[in-house]
Amino acid sequence: MRPEQRRAPRKPVHDPALVIDLMDGKPRGRLGNLSAIGMLIIGPEPPREEAIYQFHVPLPDPGRPPQYIEVGVQALWHDCNVGTGLSWSGYRIIAITEEDQARLQAWLALPGGQAATEATSG
Repeated sequence: MRPEQRRAPRKPVHDPALVIDLMDGKPRGRLGNLSAIGMLIIGPEPPREEAIYQFHVPLPDPGRPPQYIEVGVQALWHDCNVGTGLSWSGYRIIAITEEDQARLQAWLALPGGQAATEATSG
């Protein structure tokens, strides 16, 4: 296993967390992991190469309703799984309000996950 090489550790998301594309209101996919600077989304369609999106992202907290953040992201890469037909896609956060950044940092600090390993970081 190679060591984690990301600038910010990603927290795996184990609860169902559906990310919505705010431009068309359609689900983009399920949140796989999240960090202060990026995320992995597993969904039915790959993103357009280097496209910019605006996402509504839930921050799941077991036993409580999720909080939500809105972020501007840039698609960095994707890998389609032929067996499942799902696309694993990596995004970089390029725009987030201070309020949503504080909400994200608080969520990342909650117990219940560590930095994603190679198996979940794609």
